[in-house]
Amino acid sequence: MNQHVKVTPPQGADLSRRSFLVGTAAAGLVLGYSSVPGLLGADQAVAAPSAFEPSVWYAIGPDGLVTVTCGKADMGQHIASTMAQIICEELGASWRDMRVQLASNDPKFNDPVLGAQITGGSWSTMMNFDAMSRAGAAGRIALVDAAVAAMGVPPYFKDELVVRDSRVTHPKTKKSMSFAEIVKSGKLTKTFTPDELKAIKLKTPDQYTMIGVSVPQLDIPSKTNGSAKYGIDTMLPGMVYGKIVMPPVRYGASVKSIDDTDAKKVPGFIKAVVLDDKTATTTGWVVAVASTYANARKAAAALKISYNPGPNADVSSESLLAEAKRLQAQGDSGLFFVKDGDTSAALDGAAKVLEAEYTTSINIHAPLEPMNATAQLQGDIWHIYSGNQFATRSGAIAAGAAGVDPKYVVMHQAWLGGGFGRRLDADMMVPAVLAAKAVGKPVKVIYSREDDMTMDFSRPLTFQKVKAGLDGDGKLIAMEHDVVSAWPTKRWGIPDFLSPSVDKKGALDAFTVNGADFFYSVPNHNVRAILNEMAQNATPSGQLRSVAPGWTFWAVESMIDELAHAAGQDPAQFRIGLLDGKGKNDGGAQRLRNTLLAAMGMAGYGAKQLPKGEGMGVACVSSQERASASWTACVAHVAVAPSGEVKVKKLTVATDVGTQVHPDNIRAQVEGAALWGLSLAMVEKATLKHGAIEQTNFDSYHVLRMSQVPEVAVSVIANGEKATGVGEPAVTVVAPALGNAIFNACGARLRSLPITAEAVKANMKA
Repeated sequence: MNQHVKVTPPQGADLSRRSFLVGTAAAGLVLGYSSVPGLLGADQAVAAPSAFEPSVWYAIGPDGLVTVTCGKADMGQHIASTMAQIICEELGASWRDMRVQLASNDPKFNDPVLGAQITGGSWSTMMNFDAMSRAGAAGRIALVDAAVAAMGVPPYFKDELVVRDSRVTHPKTKKSMSFAEIVKSGKLTKTFTPDELKAIKLKTPDQYTMIGVSVPQLDIPSKTNGSAKYGIDTMLPGMVYGKIVMPPVRYGASVKSIDDTDAKKVPGFIKAVVLDDKTATTTGWVVAVASTYANARKAAAALKISYNPGPNADVSSESLLAEAKRLQAQGDSGLFFVKDGDTSAALDGAAKVLEAEYTTSINIHAPLEPMNATAQLQGDIWHIYSGNQFATRSGAIAAGAAGVDPKYVVMHQAWLGGGFGRRLDADMMVPAVLAAKAVGKPVKVIYSREDDMTMDFSRPLTFQKVKAGLDGDGKLIAMEHDVVSAWPTKRWGIPDFLSPSVDKKGALDAFTVNGADFFYSVPNHNVRAILNEMAQNATPSGQLRSVAPGWTFWAVESMIDELAHAAGQDPAQFRIGLLDGKGKNDGGAQRLRNTLLAAMGMAGYGAKQLPKGEGMGVACVSSQERASASWTACVAHVAVAPSGEVKVKKLTVATDVGTQVHPDNIRAQVEGAALWGLSLAMVEKATLKHGAIEQTNFDSYHVLRMSQVPEVAVSVIANGEKATGVGEPAVTVVAPALGNAIFNACGARLRSLPITAEAVKANMKA
């Protein structure tokens, strides 16, 4: 195992914006949570050498403080606090004694289930709840054993000991020891094998005292007083800055020549580095390196670069869509994700057949903290300072760029100023590493907003065709669903992240079709995943918050509504009839149906006659993946003007989360997800022209404004089942609920996102 060398920051005055925030806090501008001490940084030692470490996930110091190491990226979703809260519940610690720090890329911090450090898919809580609970319980057991020895309590009284608020107490004898005293006693010697951990009996929900409580989030104090460090805050001795010069196309360009004559006139200019990226993450990029970021920007603007634009210079959004339609029309293209029954025969015998095409546009992540990374070579070790959602893959990419074994790369994880899937990629690390290698100094690379928007690993443009049949009684008997897109997960080059097709004819990217395998009972059901190679090459795509269910449920839930109207049934009741829980849908269908009923009841769906031009629409989803679903339903209430302008009056979202760890955080995540989904549904769109993304900043790439935010009502169903994820599911349910509400308001059926006033007006019934 390589040693993670701690780098000492430069001495002297820190005039960063964060020092200003800390200073203003000292002067009296302190924002709440004063009873919760601050955090440790990502590079700070876990605790003193005499600390007790019952697990790699936390340590208890001789001062009694419990420091939890979070192996997940914390980008504002408070996952570090969630992991600490789960451990705290079983450990019996006081919340005032809990601390959190962020893990490095040391393999010992790999996800207990996934075997890699990755944050996405709303997986973190659901996949780590059991492991963190057992880690906490193991610590409690060890503390009790040590307290028995230290207090002189007979071993047969051990079951009478109570662990609460960081103390172990024997009520009968009134003997008591704090965690600090137990750690300092030297009696903590118990260890656990994997089998022993598995055998630990955990608390039942009725015994919880921490889980289900909205405790103060541990990261809020440092984020409000400015002491929390993000990647962009990295400062190293001798550090210089890099500014990227982007090529005229998104991918495939190469540099023919550089004239740096004018750049050399910029004070502090060091070098223009052409990226020779062996990982092929970037193509055609140049980095201007200078003593300050301002000078690096000036030097970058002064460079005169000649490019070979490469093979994608003529690709556009229109050509991507045309290619998708061509591929879908080929009966032998793609691979089957679902293949149940005989859809062809069922459709041939159907009383009524509906066909529809659904599209979604390219979408950009646009987190507020710009992409950044700082690279430093110390001896044989590369140190990378950044905020990242996929440390395992990113460390390997940084190593590939540097030309070293990944064991020689140490990732110093920082807090993320937004992620949404953008920081699953490591493109920002490549120029930092190659520039640092070229100039022999630590280099911090900071993207401009234009850099990030034009070179984002965006959500891909998608085309879907759905064909469905009803029998004479209006019952859904068959559905064929083709999904054409780039395959972001295939681009990662990790075979284990691909799934074998159901007909065993190849590996497909299930992350592009999840959601199409719904919980409705349909006896004949095919889903075909089709790779658009043109999009794969010209617009290398990534996972954006909600992943495939953001487009698959747009098609599925819109078509279900169309079928309900064709059958002359209420769309909500039509769904309830399909959620009968038969066969493989048992369990999941019932939970989804209950969630839909909760949303309908809370919204007053069907309870009153709405004014002319207003409508309610429903949708219900099982995002993210079928095997790790969070049951979510939405009722959207809209008002549509004769001009086609849509005013969203209210979104009512119900979600079944199983076990809720932090109720207030769940509500905040669901509210944020619903508004993210509304933004994608109503305003967000990027376009490709001549191989380049046309939108370069928020003046041309529009996102939801405060004036467009409707009332959002949230109902959380916590039934004690396994904890599920909440960061993404509500994103996926909003667009179809809106589309269905618009149809009910004015008769306009929309099949493309984003929904525009022009499209609504053009599709209105006379």
